[in-house]
Amino acid sequence: MTYHLLMSDQSSSETKRRASGRTDQPLEDELVQEFQNTVQEGTDRLHRTWRALIITGLFGGIDVGLGILAMMAVMDATGSKLLSGIAFGIGLLALRLAHSELFTEDFLLPINAVVAGHGSWLSLVRLWTVTLVTNLAGGWAFMWVVVAAFPDMTDSLIKVSSGYVADGLTFETVCLALIAGSTITLMTRMQQGAGNDVMTAIISLIGGLLVVGMGMLHGALNSIVMFGAMHAGWDYSYTDWLVWFAWVIPLNMVGGLVIITLPRLIRTWELLMAERRGERISEATIEDGEEDQDD
Repeated sequence: MTYHLLMSDQSSSETKRRASGRTDQPLEDELVQEFQNTVQEGTDRLHRTWRALIITGLFGGIDVGLGILAMMAVMDATGSKLLSGIAFGIGLLALRLAHSELFTEDFLLPINAVVAGHGSWLSLVRLWTVTLVTNLAGGWAFMWVVVAAFPDMTDSLIKVSSGYVADGLTFETVCLALIAGSTITLMTRMQQGAGNDVMTAIISLIGGLLVVGMGMLHGALNSIVMFGAMHAGWDYSYTDWLVWFAWVIPLNMVGGLVIITLPRLIRTWELLMAERRGERISEATIEDGEEDQDD
């Protein structure tokens, strides 16, 4: 009898701790809140109209171009890759604050929404395809204007772009592409949990430092830099770029989807399935947690 009472008390205590978020379990309050925000934003992205999807993708490319302009200015002034990478973070911050869209940002949030039953896989493919194409188109056009406006800074573009393609497809460049995809996806997750614009700005600058400052290979970001170099007279053809792009983008996707998104799906699986069944367990968990804390 004593044993059963003890086990019952332990079970009740564990249930309360899970509900109130005091243990490292799937249903702590912070995780539930982040899950709700992630699914909601992912659902919004999946269900954008064609017009909204195209415009947000185009502005995503333009925002990246703004970051590249800042990168060029700092590179010319200091010659430091790390400082120019931090400056590039301005473009990543613009993406977030302007609610634009960058290709690898689309991995965690909309997949959460699809698995939770708030969108289809076809709508996800539409989001990925349109975002990638419009990112490239917007970046290509904006970099043409940048090169025309600042011809004295174009040497930096050619130097950086040459570094992206110098080694070709090697084990090292494969790893650089994998890490780039995972870093941008992780940055999106971190910004989703940030409580204010100051933290969002810090995360963006860190993202620029890591991805650009350390020379990672990101298909969309690097392509826009390379387009600027081509506008400036870099001896590199669009055919050569397409071959490079064809192996970098899949590796970015593997990095973002397998390294970051898949573990996150496993971590929140109970919430995803409850949301898919329409149980809204997340809301109930928060309410129960608040009642337990009041007690």
